[in-house]
Amino acid sequence: GKLPFCAMGVSSVIHPKNPHVPTMHFNYRYFEIEEADGTKQWWFGGGTDLTPTYLNEEDAVHFHKTLKEACDKHDLKLYPKYKKWCDDYFYIKHRGERRGIGGIFFDDVDSPSKEEVFQFVKSCAKAVVPCYIPIVKRHCHDSFTPEEKLWQQLRRGRYVEFNLVYDRGTKFGLLTPGSRIESILMSLPLTARWEYMHTPPESSKEAEILEVLRNPKDWVH
Repeated sequence: GKLPFCAMGVSSVIHPKNPHVPTMHFNYRYFEIEEADGTKQWWFGGGTDLTPTYLNEEDAVHFHKTLKEACDKHDLKLYPKYKKWCDDYFYIKHRGERRGIGGIFFDDVDSPSKEEVFQFVKSCAKAVVPCYIPIVKRHCHDSFTPEEKLWQQLRRGRYVEFNLVYDRGTKFGLLTPGSRIESILMSLPLTARWEYMHTPPESSKEAEILEVLRNPKDWVH
């Protein structure tokens, strides 16, 4: 039957114009439901992940190390656990590749206590700016070619495919009565592109990022 519930969170997606600046997404949320007997169940979820058009290893290491530092403040087991969860979650099954180079992701976390999990989630949220803004500043003035812009649009097509086919948050939002559809679909880029059977040349910069998307790396060791 129907149970009273509340859901709250903060979510942001940045799709930069410059293909050398990665797309970044973060979302942290809290759910609470009241059972028929009046007891309440609660859990936290969320994460932060990076989706570059081109691979820059320095950026990837910085991004993951910053998230790891936030996790390590609470438990050294959290980063490797949630890094793998992120790689597994943002998997486009019909393409055999991840949406990006990952980060951290978790859901349905309800232990050890509400306050302890909340403190962990706050640490993760506070890591968003330091993990991403230095990357933006490093590349926001990089020049780019029409071919690089095209590759960005093709990669954004993959982003759209994941969000509309697999993302739990999108599905949850669309199935919630009275939900604001525009807010649910806010994660989609303004523009994207698809080309039939597009395959980048071997040993190209485009092929390099595909290799990492198909075989996730350990960026912090």
